[in-house]
Amino acid sequence: MNTLSTYSPTAVLALDVRFAEDMLVVSLSDGREVSAPLEWFQRLRDATPKQRQNWRLIAKGIGIHWEEVDEDISVAILLRM
Repeated sequence: MNTLSTYSPTAVLALDVRFAEDMLVVSLSDGREVSAPLEWFQRLRDATPKQRQNWRLIAKGIGIHWEEVDEDISVAILLRM
């Protein structure tokens, strides 16, 4: 199951993605960083470090996509967590 929600405009966009320990960390356009445990995203949790690094922004930053593991995460979802 993908976690990309239906498109909704947001002023806050993803700029960068990194991983720290067992966490997903996303840098946002408003200067914040949001993080979430990889445990919440089974496909990313089970992915190799190389697969995790192979991401791209969706629609200029409303979300993040990992092609190899078929995962999509929206900024809106991260901000609600």
